[in-house]
Amino acid sequence: MVFNRPNRPNRPNRTEPNQSVSNRPVKQINSINREDNRNPEPSPWLNPNSIPHPSTNASFVEYLRWMREPEQDNKDATKVQILQLATQGANYRDRLTQLTKRTKLIATNSFEVKCPWRIRVGGHRGPESILLPAFDALGMPYIPSSTLRGVARTQGIREIMAKDKVKWSEAEDQIAPYFGSLESEERDRAGKVVFLDAYPLPSQSGGLEIDIANNIWQWVGNDLEYSPNPNPFLSLKSPEFLIGLRLVSNCKDNAVLDKVKQWLVAGLESGVGSQVNTGYGQLVTGNKKSPDEFFRVEFGLEGQLIHGYQKFTRWQWNDRRNQWQMRGQAEAEVRPTAFKSMLRYWFRAFALGVLPQEAVQNLEGQLFGAIQPTQQRGWLKVRVLDGKLIQKEPRPNNQGKTDECGEQEGILSLSLSSEVPLDSSKQATIKALAENLTWLMFNLGGIGQGARRPCYSRTSRDRAPWYRGSTFLPDIEDDFWAIASSVKGFQKQFQKRLQNYYQALNQLTQNQLNYNNRRAAARVTRNSWIDAVDCNCQIIICAGESNSNKIHALRILHSPALKVGSGGNLDYDGDLCGKVQRGVKPSPVWVADLGDYQVVTVFGANEDPRKKYITELQNQTEPANFAQIFPLPSSL
Repeated sequence: MVFNRPNRPNRPNRTEPNQSVSNRPVKQINSINREDNRNPEPSPWLNPNSIPHPSTNASFVEYLRWMREPEQDNKDATKVQILQLATQGANYRDRLTQLTKRTKLIATNSFEVKCPWRIRVGGHRGPESILLPAFDALGMPYIPSSTLRGVARTQGIREIMAKDKVKWSEAEDQIAPYFGSLESEERDRAGKVVFLDAYPLPSQSGGLEIDIANNIWQWVGNDLEYSPNPNPFLSLKSPEFLIGLRLVSNCKDNAVLDKVKQWLVAGLESGVGSQVNTGYGQLVTGNKKSPDEFFRVEFGLEGQLIHGYQKFTRWQWNDRRNQWQMRGQAEAEVRPTAFKSMLRYWFRAFALGVLPQEAVQNLEGQLFGAIQPTQQRGWLKVRVLDGKLIQKEPRPNNQGKTDECGEQEGILSLSLSSEVPLDSSKQATIKALAENLTWLMFNLGGIGQGARRPCYSRTSRDRAPWYRGSTFLPDIEDDFWAIASSVKGFQKQFQKRLQNYYQALNQLTQNQLNYNNRRAAARVTRNSWIDAVDCNCQIIICAGESNSNKIHALRILHSPALKVGSGGNLDYDGDLCGKVQRGVKPSPVWVADLGDYQVVTVFGANEDPRKKYITELQNQTEPANFAQIFPLPSSL
């Protein structure tokens, strides 16, 4: 990939590798070193006065036996701490060596598969409702033989249905000679292939790592609620498994074994376990392209990166709150879940401008999956291939000022899931909607923690983080990224993409959507709006002068004229830039840096302070460098 980076002043050179160095204020350091009457440091153990010392051969289940009482203070942080101890302290290599050796001895046909990202098989509910992976009697993570059999059987049924144009029940009758059926003739009542439990290839942890789920946006009835809720659990990251098969003792037909293996390999490539539409569970035998993929695009990302869980580093006493607080470090990881969530977000935002909330909620569930109000797997499958951390984010101490900003890269892959309707015209519509939505997503903002701002330097400040925001880095050799070099040219290009998106949405819903006559998704006030591209939203493209570290649109957004307070106590307006104090509120303004110009999305733009920002932006921009992308002109 050859990336095209926007010009950004004051980009420092890297001087030494990143290290985890704390950045504690002097007041807090003095507090920690001072003897006082504070409570003892929180412990993850049930009895902190008698801390267990599990053997390195003990499974992660052993750690959970000694987990602290559920209602203890700092219970969420101690949950992370003990999961971290369980994954870092174990050594499963010897046990996994024995198990994989046993599989090779029993199986007559064995092969290895690799998971490109993560896999979640099982769903045991452990202490504190921690979602645990499937594990055997000794606590080793594995894929049960029953799961493998189900994957192969389901894949066989689907292939027969597609080939012979028959119903599920008829396809079941055709695979009975392979998997058995009580309703078949006596010779086909028992299956002819034995599936063995699949264990990870020998490694210290077997791939076991902490994972996180964070459902930020939730539908409450027909209303949207913003409520981050990080929930750590365990999954397997990039494991390799040994799969073993053999014929039953009274069957000598190797053609049966070969056919079942073919179905199993294809089924594993589609995904096994939970969340297969969100990048989990794919198991492949090589580097071949997924047969169900219809779109892929290479990407780079710089600034605040995509993160997984907050790694526990230490406890720190807070004098002001009179309590212990966990000090953590975000673990950078290229997560397909982040891309699926962002596609879902922009789909919802655009759909809310032309459809009622109930219709948007139902269609969102069909496309991306849902639990409420109806459980659905979803039609779109989102994966990231070859996701890499290229450059760690700067260290949080003063030496981090000389570090380069963080970078990640990978390949975004979109596929249709097995739940998609068989109608070829409907499939084509879904693909068109997804491709245009992906283009809009990449050109409207970033992804991850700093998605609503482009990457900008804060090295002029005296405290980290030294970079904020998130900027996609286009691969200049990919036609997907080709954008016009002028403001007016991009205006037409963007509007055409948006029109194509609305046309696909129109075909998908079979409604006559009038995207030139948008509805109001909600009533807008100074401190209340909804993230919807509706009649209260504006999308603008502009270019202008930057200051030492902020591009034109961001410089104006953060200018003193738009801050609140008086004298020397000016601060960002929470109803314009978002806030985290006294209730989290995401910013209603998105700014994307496309190099020669910026794309600015403003929700609730008809009320101050958002209205005032647009006025300031237009007044400080040359007319030739300012254009409205949305609302669309009636001539389109």
